[in-house]
Amino acid sequence: MNKELFSYNTWTEEEKKEAFQITGPILIVGVSGFIGANLFYSLSNLRDDVYGCSRNPQKSWRLAGDTSKKLINVDINDAEQIKYLIQRIKPQTVYNLAAYGAYSRQSETEKIHITNYIGTLNLIRALTETGCHAFIQSGTSSEYGLNCTNSNEADELIPNSDYAVSKVGSGFLIKYYGRIQGFPCINLRFYSIYGPWEERDRLIPTLVMNGLNGKYPHFVNKNISRDFVYIDDCNNAFVKAALTICRSHPGISINIASGIKTTFEDIAFVAKRIFNIEEDPVFGSMPNRKWDLADWYGNPALAEELMGWKYKTSFEDGLRQTADWQKKALKQYKYIPVPKIEKKISVVIACYRDNQSIPILYERLTKTFVENGYDYEIIFVNDHSPAEDEQVITQLCLQDNHVIGVSHSRNFGSQSAFISGMELATGDASILMDGDGQDPPEIIPAFIKKWQEGFDIVYGQRIKREAPLYMQIFYKLFYRIFKKVSDIQIPVDAGDFSLIDKKAVEYLLRFTEKDIFLRGLRAWIGFNQTGVSYSRPERLFGRSTNSFFKNIWWAKKGIFSFSTKPLQYIQTIGFSVFLITIALAIFYLILYFIEPPVNARGITTVIILMLGLGGIQLISISILGDYIGKIIEEVKNRPKFIRSKIIYNGKIYHLREEIDKISRDLRKK
Repeated sequence: MNKELFSYNTWTEEEKKEAFQITGPILIVGVSGFIGANLFYSLSNLRDDVYGCSRNPQKSWRLAGDTSKKLINVDINDAEQIKYLIQRIKPQTVYNLAAYGAYSRQSETEKIHITNYIGTLNLIRALTETGCHAFIQSGTSSEYGLNCTNSNEADELIPNSDYAVSKVGSGFLIKYYGRIQGFPCINLRFYSIYGPWEERDRLIPTLVMNGLNGKYPHFVNKNISRDFVYIDDCNNAFVKAALTICRSHPGISINIASGIKTTFEDIAFVAKRIFNIEEDPVFGSMPNRKWDLADWYGNPALAEELMGWKYKTSFEDGLRQTADWQKKALKQYKYIPVPKIEKKISVVIACYRDNQSIPILYERLTKTFVENGYDYEIIFVNDHSPAEDEQVITQLCLQDNHVIGVSHSRNFGSQSAFISGMELATGDASILMDGDGQDPPEIIPAFIKKWQEGFDIVYGQRIKREAPLYMQIFYKLFYRIFKKVSDIQIPVDAGDFSLIDKKAVEYLLRFTEKDIFLRGLRAWIGFNQTGVSYSRPERLFGRSTNSFFKNIWWAKKGIFSFSTKPLQYIQTIGFSVFLITIALAIFYLILYFIEPPVNARGITTVIILMLGLGGIQLISISILGDYIGKIIEEVKNRPKFIRSKIIYNGKIYHLREEIDKISRDLRKK
């Protein structure tokens, strides 16, 4: 990004002086968001005691150009993380802008309430232990809900969405801690904030992008209205709140509004003037959203009375300034991904002798997720590789908090590695991959598309693979034999590479069996499944660790884990041999009386029968031995794996107590 874009605001010298008067250090929670990033840049350009935190600030497109080292990775829903952060920084002014549910794509009800209410509670509790000068909660005009016409702070709150309900709850939380506990906190109910750094799919950025091309975007009904407040006026309200009402009126809620009702018809005609659009707007070409209300504007009188704040930027001026910023940022801004889904994807990668391919795989995965707008985490499981897998994974974990590293105490096999990673996965779906690069990350969007269509499990089907001809024949033969003898329906040519919904993952983790064959278990649990065809390339580096005889072992593992038909075949062969024996006995007995033997004949027949029956017996015993061996393995009840190290959030955990705690904490998410 152009460095000029990070210092783009319209603050006056007087407003800058006010910003210097805020008691520091300053902590901005939810710094990755539109308002949070703007506030962070505006304050950071003036003073050096401004910190920002969110779940993954380093990966935010808004913060990509920041090198201040004052961006901190923390999950507001994790009380221990918040407590540690507050005790370390000891902020005196805290702005809580963390929120979930403001966008239509953020629809997870539980996450809305946890983030907006419990997250706020976690912050307040941590701050009551260390003390602070001011705590400003970012509320919303949605708290008024159906009662949103010229609303003032004394009006009844009638929330009309889960997001609004959760924000009303956090507003009452502020009222309780402010008025009853004397905590210096207030709640600012913001109306429609707009300006630089807003998501590309929002109304104003969409309007500007289309306007710069001389056309209109799709509009809802022309009478739908908003109360627009430019981002610099919003940030100035944050400054004034910290200097005034947090201590004089703790627990209060204040409207941050212009008091002007601006309809979509008004928006269109302002855009026509600014961008010289020749065509006429078409209203109603976009359906109204369920929370759209015709008269949605607020009464800002109390903000002026108690804080000395009043909006200064007209909608037309604000739109011009936003357009000016977007033109400067156009080269980068138009390529910024718009999040398609708010659900999170966890990628679990089993690694063994993959130190060369891991960085390439990481880059390809990151590119895939960023370009497609998916939230994600990558879990590399080093299954005690003798190569430098652990060092490479550790380096990636320390530079990117999207990456979690796991090391096993010895080689437990790829199936146990996948289970180990899935136990730590916090995503709404988990993708299983090998670390050698044979499972192409570029197929993942196709997996996710099928998942969004309603499939719980999406597996990759190898229509073609780069391997010697005899190995291709072997694999094809194995899957068809496996399907034929299996007690369940097994898809052919489907390896471990797959996407598994969280609810299906939970069932897989319930299995207590130690000798795991995941592609069989994946089929056994059922759910709605489908396949995505792809060509499987050779591994990126080195030679495969699977030899011909190891593949034979894999075939036995799969068949004996999901079929009792070999035992039935033994019984069938035994019974058949018994019948043949009786028939031969009768035949030779009759022959003996009809034509008594003169000399001892048939020695060849006897030897062949002995060797044949002996061979059948040995094969049968070996098959029984495999089943008995599996029973012994299960009876021992040894763990599937032992973790020797976890690298999470930039920290390395070695002790068993630490590893167990991290594992428990991640499973709760």
